[in-house]
Amino acid sequence: MTRRQLTDEQWKLIEPFLPIGEYGPYPERLRDQFEGVIWRFRTGAQWREMPGEFGPWPTVYGGFRVWRNAGVFTALLEGLIAEAARQGKTDLSLVSVDSTTVRAHHDAAGLIVGKDVMEALEEASAEQEEVRQKGVARRNRTGGTQETSLSGPNADASAADADSA
Repeated sequence: MTRRQLTDEQWKLIEPFLPIGEYGPYPERLRDQFEGVIWRFRTGAQWREMPGEFGPWPTVYGGFRVWRNAGVFTALLEGLIAEAARQGKTDLSLVSVDSTTVRAHHDAAGLIVGKDVMEALEEASAEQEEVRQKGVARRNRTGGTQETSLSGPNADASAADADSA
């Protein structure tokens, strides 16, 4: 038996993003199926290797396909980022994209982001910038310098180069 992938608190944030059809019964094992998707991508295993406690693998895979096609994972990511920004738990200094290995598809131009998500991101960015500015001001007060001064054997040569330019 594998342990739970998500805590109850995490599940409360995720569950509203999963679409439930208007007709038919509520999926009894919705959480198990979602955790099966997490297990599959966390382990890198094939769908057929999924432990039975998540449900039959074709059912879990079918749910994943429906969620993927409905844009659930994109909405979930945006919603969780917005919720983290509302709670003040965002740290945008940890976000990094290495553009030498990541390429956007030509269809990626013109991404439309919801107004609430954009406002939450802008607010979090402004807060991070404010914290960064406070850190710079604190370093300057404690003896740091804003301008770098040249010293050592190359200082005279560098100063002469700057004068002649």
